[in-house]
Amino acid sequence: MAEVIRMPKMSDTMTDGVIVEWHKKVGDVIKPGDILADVETDKATMELENYVKGVLLYIGVEKGGTVPVDSIIAIVGNAGDDFSSLLSETVSTEAPKENVAETKIEAAPVIIETKSAPIDSEKANITSTDRIKASPLAKKIAQDLGYNLQSIAGSGDGGRIIKQDVESYTPIKGGSPFSGTASVSFDEVPVSQMRKIIAKRLAESKFSAPHFYLTIDVDMDNAMEARKKMNEFSTVKISFNDFVVKACALSLVKHPVINSSWLGDKIRINHHVNIGIAVAVEDGLLVPVVRNTDTKSLSQISSEVKTFGQKAKDKKLQPSDWEGNTFTISNLGMFGIEEFTAIINTPDACILAVGAIRSIPVVKKGQVVPGNKMKLTLSCDHRVVDGASGAAFLQSVRQFLEEPVNMLV
Repeated sequence: MAEVIRMPKMSDTMTDGVIVEWHKKVGDVIKPGDILADVETDKATMELENYVKGVLLYIGVEKGGTVPVDSIIAIVGNAGDDFSSLLSETVSTEAPKENVAETKIEAAPVIIETKSAPIDSEKANITSTDRIKASPLAKKIAQDLGYNLQSIAGSGDGGRIIKQDVESYTPIKGGSPFSGTASVSFDEVPVSQMRKIIAKRLAESKFSAPHFYLTIDVDMDNAMEARKKMNEFSTVKISFNDFVVKACALSLVKHPVINSSWLGDKIRINHHVNIGIAVAVEDGLLVPVVRNTDTKSLSQISSEVKTFGQKAKDKKLQPSDWEGNTFTISNLGMFGIEEFTAIINTPDACILAVGAIRSIPVVKKGQVVPGNKMKLTLSCDHRVVDGASGAAFLQSVRQFLEEPVNMLV
């Protein structure tokens, strides 16, 4: 008996999937465990595993097509099985949806050309046949100056434009003196599944959670010295971001309200510390999670973050890699951004924005000396976190970063 295979929900935020590639074709004999297709979700490209034994009788969405979760994508059964009733039942019971077999088309640049309207049309000298009366010399001068003859009133016989008319003409301010056509060019690119979900979730976060922001300046001199020493012995290169991750993890243990979530009728205060690290990829942003971050060394954190970063760029992250965050860090310091605010990554109550380390003059012991400063900005959900709680957390993070040895004891 034929069985329907539907698009599974491969992540907690997935609403649609895009068929990147079919690995089987109609008529193939398949068994449980075979890979039917590669599916692009909002987070990654994942393999769709078959769970039915039989012959692939029907494919309901073409390569490149988008299909909603739970919609039919294939039918498997015995050779010769009549599956038309399955399709009719599916169509009659499902709510109207987009055509799942619609092929995704790469948009080409669109060029639109429009004829430019005559400038100063009341003075334009155009005959009934739309030909402009002008002397050859007047035409040559107008062409050299870039003037539109339609904009010049003629003073010769019958309104003919002569040399003096062109030389005495003053183009209208703000108008275009040039003749011919104007064109505009642009690309229209289909929105990826990842970008759709990013837009949806960030809009929900920004407009549902009352954000407020706290910024603190951190002296990074000792951290720079400590990192230099550690990297002489560490098998994995430790970054400043790893320092920030570790400092936040230890501070979250001290300030559990920052490690919380708003659940509507209650606040969940998490006892575990799972820090999400925002990673930029081609289509948007992914946030893999370093679990139990407070219990891990700097080298362990560094190794995990590097592995996640590569998996994110290769679209190899799995749902278990990005689920369960209790706090998030977004670092744009490597791009030279000194300070910014980030939108909270729900269900977290806070997200930390990390800026670049700046070499600036600072005052120490009454003397102006060279220094290295870094700005941290904490975005807080005011339903969960108050200003004093956020400030205390940032002070704790600063203490760990300014005295890195405290992170090792």
